[in-house]
Amino acid sequence: MVKKNAWEQYDEQEMRKAEAFAAAYRAFLDGGKTERECVAEGVEEAKAKGFISLWDALKEGRRLQPGDRVYADWMGKSLMAFIVGTHPVSEGMNILGAHIDSPRVDVKQNPLYEDEGIAYLDTHYYGGIKKYQWVAQPLALHGVIVRRDGTKVTLALGEKDDDPVFCFSDLLIHLAQDQMSKKASEVVEGETLNLIVGGLPLKGEEKDSVKQGVLKLLKDQYDIEEEDFLSAELEIVPAGKCRDLGFDRSMLLGYGHDDRVCAYPSLRAVTDFEGTPDYTLCAILTDKEEIGSVGATGMNSNFFENTVAELCTLAQEGCADLNLRRALRNSRMLSSDVSAGFDPNFASVFEKKNAAILSRGVCFNKFTGRGGKGGSNDANAEYIAEIRRIMDGANVDFQTAELGRVDVGGGGTIAYMCAKYGMNVIDAGIAVLSMHAPYEIIAKCDLWEAYKGYCAFLKEAKPF
Repeated sequence: MVKKNAWEQYDEQEMRKAEAFAAAYRAFLDGGKTERECVAEGVEEAKAKGFISLWDALKEGRRLQPGDRVYADWMGKSLMAFIVGTHPVSEGMNILGAHIDSPRVDVKQNPLYEDEGIAYLDTHYYGGIKKYQWVAQPLALHGVIVRRDGTKVTLALGEKDDDPVFCFSDLLIHLAQDQMSKKASEVVEGETLNLIVGGLPLKGEEKDSVKQGVLKLLKDQYDIEEEDFLSAELEIVPAGKCRDLGFDRSMLLGYGHDDRVCAYPSLRAVTDFEGTPDYTLCAILTDKEEIGSVGATGMNSNFFENTVAELCTLAQEGCADLNLRRALRNSRMLSSDVSAGFDPNFASVFEKKNAAILSRGVCFNKFTGRGGKGGSNDANAEYIAEIRRIMDGANVDFQTAELGRVDVGGGGTIAYMCAKYGMNVIDAGIAVLSMHAPYEIIAKCDLWEAYKGYCAFLKEAKPF
């Protein structure tokens, strides 16, 4: 079963729609290089479409009616958006779930030091990265620093043309004989990812004068003390914007496609929905997927089910445990996460007829995991048939895939964490080349087909 290239089926009007959506996504990606920035952008998008804060509605004791739109910002790192349907929430929701964290390098809590006239920040990488890909290129510093008194400084340094950038140094080829003989995983070690942040000594200082110069700049420009690093979340990401790729501009090269390329159309599919849905709609943009969905803002926590319980309360369905369990059990979900795009340069790790191909549309993965499907959600055939019906009815180009050849590797998504409630879940995302690299590649038509598919799912999915 060979799927056609989606571009071949577009007329001029469809081409313009795909291009316009890609431009909007590119702006989202440029402004959302961290999970906090993505949530902030998502909240603004929701507010612009008439959504109100669920937490404000709770304080006001407001009753939710069918058609009401609410969002819930969880700790500034995860976001949920709901449109209340005509059917009770306990009859299930149509859910789109994606994650907004991406592989990166984080700044340690006691990071700043000087060595031979260079000031550095000590770091610890986050998620699965090839560390050698991050050296000798311009990097930006994003995040928040919270002072002792609770006031907050937000940083996004390295993105403007007149901003300074930062860098991890690499060993010159002339002296790299031993380095080049190492395994790729050892060419650059985690503890050598020390970020260069300064080299100008502070006059009058005899000890660590370059470090003291950096601290003076931080104090003068941001009113930050060295101890404020203790309560900071600073992320090192590639500097620069997402760009069109290729002579024909058919692709996008950018940082963080995994998984913001699914998060953006998921949120937009809900916020763009017009009218009142039959079943409550939900978009979940969650954190910490790249390190196992742990912590208070990851999908393994209870923040989602707790929020649904609050939603049931405001819809006057009560918050009894049974109503909540029914709402989650009866729901239908697309776990919107990317797939490994087939790369002809590395064809040996794929089984081509079961691989995600760029420009063939949104991709469905019946299961992920590794080896004998370990750590996987495995979608039911009946549910897949329903998804096929919905996609075909909306003229959405789609394909199916696995994550590489059997026993070669593997990976997981948030799908199995939601399936634990008994709901039907399948992974539905976009093919990505160079996944987890500082710059990843996607096809614009796949982004557009995913959005169309997500919109169709929200409108048509129902109990079966």
